[in-house]
Amino acid sequence: MLVLITYDVNTEDAAGRKRLRQIAKQCVNYGQRVQNSVFECLLDAAQCRMLQAKLCSIMDAERDSLRFYYLGNQYKTKIEHFGRDTSYQPEELLLA
Repeated sequence: MLVLITYDVNTEDAAGRKRLRQIAKQCVNYGQRVQNSVFECLLDAAQCRMLQAKLCSIMDAERDSLRFYYLGNQYKTKIEHFGRDTSYQPEELLLA
């Protein structure tokens, strides 16, 4: 299923900047960055729960925000893109 992950991390101090880097690093391991704090990830249910647990363990629930949008397997009919195309296809192999 395609999962859209968004986050907002308070970066007023060094700890917040560290959390931001850690969350981004975890998201890169599972998907493609499509905007600064937005990732598209093709995950199965187990991967999704595992990533969610990792991100929740990193974030500060009092200062940060994390959202998961579940677009499912028929996500192609739910996404409209305008503007610069980055030639990204979620089904393709991601190379870092």
